[in-house]
Amino acid sequence: MNAVGMRRLIYGLIISAAMVGSASAFELTGTPQQGALLLGRVEPGTRLLLDNEPVRATPAGQFVIGFDRDAPAQARLIEIPAAGQRHEHLLTVMPRRYNIQSVTGVPQKTVEPPPEELQRIKEEQQMVVNARAIDSDHLDFLSGFQWPLLGPISGVYGSQRIYNGKPGRPHFGVDVAAAVGTPVRAPAAATVTLAHPDMFFSGGTLIMDHGYGVSSTFMHLSRLLVKTGDVVKAGQIVGEVGATGRASGPHLDWRINWFAVRIDPQLIVAPMPIDPVATTSQPAQTAR
Repeated sequence: MNAVGMRRLIYGLIISAAMVGSASAFELTGTPQQGALLLGRVEPGTRLLLDNEPVRATPAGQFVIGFDRDAPAQARLIEIPAAGQRHEHLLTVMPRRYNIQSVTGVPQKTVEPPPEELQRIKEEQQMVVNARAIDSDHLDFLSGFQWPLLGPISGVYGSQRIYNGKPGRPHFGVDVAAAVGTPVRAPAAATVTLAHPDMFFSGGTLIMDHGYGVSSTFMHLSRLLVKTGDVVKAGQIVGEVGATGRASGPHLDWRINWFAVRIDPQLIVAPMPIDPVATTSQPAQTAR
């Protein structure tokens, strides 16, 4: 990531490491916290495990890990060099507070999808799961991220509504309000892995692979300007803002994933460079 995109990550990293044998070449940039995406480096050829799950490193030893919205307070990252003894790093994952709102008197048909749409929803969700599971060798995630468009932030990561006493799904992205038709740009170079014009929940949907499990999802687009398999450059226009799917108004819902782990996009970019309307504490504009 570039210096601007990492500005909100590079501070106060504390790693408790239990090491045996020779000194480790291990590096980790960022602060472990819920919703964070961290970059690291080890000696080439080193195997990595995060809580006993393998983490793939580039041939140069670079790697990326992420922590979900409700990640537990501690994570264990293990490095096993090609020659030498293993090292264990205990990471303290900082908790976050999220905006939770209780809403009553909502018509049930607006809370739960109609039964006749359930099969469609299931099939579309599998498309999304498959796209986010791609583990390519692309190194685009190393070059940093930029805002896909500028505007008021109308929904934030982690926020959640409780409808008629039943918790809805948390919001896992950042919403940027803009007029229908506003151009949306790729936040980093990528390969398009899913381009769907009309999903039930997310409407016009793009998923772009940045490599090593890192992907961007754009939702509620009114128009898609790329197709599956296209290679896009950072800043390239890939779609237009809309209010498609289950959206209450025109906006872009931008999400970042590390495989199935949901990342807060605002932690990997600089602050919005314009003065947004003071709505960052409001719940998301999407019903998903």
